[in-house]
Amino acid sequence: MSEPFLVVGAGPAGLSAAHSLATAGQKVILVEKEDTLGGAPILSGYAKLVPSGEWARDAIGSMVARVVDNPSIEVIKNTVVQRFEGKPGAFNVTLRDGKTFTTPAAVLCSGFTHFDSVNKPEWGFGRFPDVVTTTQVEQMMSTGAGIRRPSNGEPPKRVAILLCVGSRDRQIGREWCSKICCTVSANMAMEIREELPDCHVYIYYMDIRTYGLLETKYYWRSQEEFKVKYIKARIAEVTSDGDKIIVKGEDTLVKRPITIPFDMVIHAIGMDPNVDNLTLSNVFGVNLEPNGFIDRQNTYGLVGASSREGILVAGAATGPETIDDSISQGAAAAISALGFVRSLENA
Repeated sequence: MSEPFLVVGAGPAGLSAAHSLATAGQKVILVEKEDTLGGAPILSGYAKLVPSGEWARDAIGSMVARVVDNPSIEVIKNTVVQRFEGKPGAFNVTLRDGKTFTTPAAVLCSGFTHFDSVNKPEWGFGRFPDVVTTTQVEQMMSTGAGIRRPSNGEPPKRVAILLCVGSRDRQIGREWCSKICCTVSANMAMEIREELPDCHVYIYYMDIRTYGLLETKYYWRSQEEFKVKYIKARIAEVTSDGDKIIVKGEDTLVKRPITIPFDMVIHAIGMDPNVDNLTLSNVFGVNLEPNGFIDRQNTYGLVGASSREGILVAGAATGPETIDDSISQGAAAAISALGFVRSLENA
C-alpha cells in the first residue's frame, strides 16, 4: 500500500497504533491536536505509572521517541482532521492546516478528558486551595516539588483521598466506573506515606475495584505495609474551618456520622469522554455510545471496529481504560486496519 494510514491522537494508544503499522511496513500520518506528543500521561504530568512503577516521562517518552524517529511515520501536531470523506480504501482527508491526502483507513485514538471537579462543588474543589485532584498531586510528584499543601507550602500531616469523583454518580450524569481510579489512589496513598512517613492517609470509598491481579499489589499492600486507612462512607460535604479541610459524611459500615479534619483532600477524578467527541463523530461519521464515548463494535469480528467501515478505534476514546490496555488496543486496531485494507485489495 502506497497511501499512508491515518492515526488520530498521539497518546499511548495512538503511539502504539502508529508504531505497529510502521513495523508492518506501512506509511503513517499521525495527527495530534496538541503541540506535545504522549497524551494525558505527558500533558498532565503523570508520575509513576500503574502497574509498572515506571515514570511516565520515561515510559511514554520512549514510545514518543520511537515514533518521532521512525521515517515511515509523519507526525503533524497542532492540527485536527477537518473533513473525512470517501470510502474504505480511499478516504480523502483534509486537515485544519490545509493539508490534504488520501488514506485507506483510519485509527481513532483520541483519548479522554479528565473530570472537572468544579462539577462536584459540594466536595470543596475550587473553594478551598487544599482540596486538589489526583492529577495535581501527580504533578507535585513528577516535578519533584513534593507533596505540599497549596495554602501554605507545608507537608500535610493528614490526607484524605475521595474516590469516585466524577464516576458512578448518576446525579451529575456520570454512571460509569472509571476503572483505574481505585488502583491509582491506593498507589498514590503509598507514595505519600513513603515520602511523608508521619502523614496519615485515609481513602473514602463506596466500593474498592482494584481488579484482577492489582488487588494484592495495591489494595492489601497499602493497608498492611503502608497502614493506609480505608473508610466505606457516603460523603455529605467538604468544608473548611479556615485551616483544616473538614470531611463530613456517614460511615456506611457502622451507620454513624463521621466528621474528620484534614490538611489536604484529594479528589480521585474519573475519565470523561473527550470533549471533542461530538465533532469527531460528525467529521468521521462514527456513532457515540450513550455516555458519549466513541462506540466500538464487538471484538468477535474485526477488533477495534467502529460503526463506520474502514475506521478503527482504540484506547480511552471508547471508554475508561488503563494505559497498558490502551497500548494493546492501539496495536490490535492497527493490525485490524491493515488486515481490513488487504482484504479490500484481494476482493
